[in-house]
Amino acid sequence: MASARHTRYRPSARVRRRRRALAAVASAVAIIAVVAVIGLVLLPRTTPSNPIDPAANAVPTSTPTQGPAPTPPPLSPAEKLLAQTSDPAVCAVTFRGDGVTDPPVLESQGTLYQHLPIPSRAGMVFAGWYSTPQDAASFTASARVNGAHAVTCVDREITLTAAWKTPEQNVADNTRIPILMYHQFTSDPNGVTGWLRGNYAYIGDFEAQMDYIASNGFYLPTWPELAAFIDGRLSLPNHSVIITDDDCDVSWLQLAMPISIEKKLLTTAFCITVDGTGPSPSPYIQQRSHTHDMHRAGANGKGLMVNSSAADIAADLEKSAAILGAKEVVAYPFGHYNDVTKEGVREAGFEMGRTIEPGYVTIGTDKLALPVQRINYGMGVDALISAIG
Repeated sequence: MASARHTRYRPSARVRRRRRALAAVASAVAIIAVVAVIGLVLLPRTTPSNPIDPAANAVPTSTPTQGPAPTPPPLSPAEKLLAQTSDPAVCAVTFRGDGVTDPPVLESQGTLYQHLPIPSRAGMVFAGWYSTPQDAASFTASARVNGAHAVTCVDREITLTAAWKTPEQNVADNTRIPILMYHQFTSDPNGVTGWLRGNYAYIGDFEAQMDYIASNGFYLPTWPELAAFIDGRLSLPNHSVIITDDDCDVSWLQLAMPISIEKKLLTTAFCITVDGTGPSPSPYIQQRSHTHDMHRAGANGKGLMVNSSAADIAADLEKSAAILGAKEVVAYPFGHYNDVTKEGVREAGFEMGRTIEPGYVTIGTDKLALPVQRINYGMGVDALISAIG
């Protein structure tokens, strides 16, 4: 029997299977390693060429194509108007409110409004332009804006709001508009002597009266507003007054007119243009016709306005209007007028005629026979209050 040390060791079947499995794994790993090495050699280099600055070796990406610039928003109607002028004093006025379709207008800062429309709305009466919707809703008279007010805007724009009343409300207001009529003025508190004494108001009384109007918030209607009021298209506050002077006498120019300008009160001066009427010194002074050359008596002792044909009256008023640059209203010399006078006024394109007859303008008043509140010598503030409230 052979010795044990000379006997050859033979692993069991289990050990042999494990060894074969390990050999197979080792072979597979070796093959994978060889393939990886070959791949590294054959594939393109992806190693950064500048390992210090990876950002410099970043793969560039495509830049998107720049699209069209965004379209700016369209200009508003007010902005379109402003784009037409570089004048910093010009501002655009926009109108808003129920039924309002009027386009914006250009006005000049610091001057009186010249282009405010009087809109219409079915079944309603226009009650004015206001600074805010709240003022329009409450008809705040002190906030109502018209051609007697100076333009004030912010950043060259301002918006005004329309107010409306029903026709029944307008009638119920029972508004009466006084037209004050002054003539000449004197600085002598004792007045002047002679038959025209009553015409000469003491300038101290006039100043006190104007101060009362200015400090008590009276509304000063323009002539187009008065015409629309008579037609029932426009409501006016009862706290309204129109100030006028006849003749454009030197005493008016020197004594009274400066007071109206100082207190910023819209006043109409009825001028006889044949006397050489010059331009108005202030937007607060409206110069309107007292005829061109018909402030004279005719053959029967009455004024030429009742002694001339309608055609002659119209021709005279056309001359006057050409000099003054406005029509709207004429003051009848001596207060004389008749149906022929009215026809001549209409032919000349004037809408209103002012008499010297006492009374107040109301809805439906004859536009060619406007009554007045005459102010004579000796009438102070109390007399004015009695006339205008």
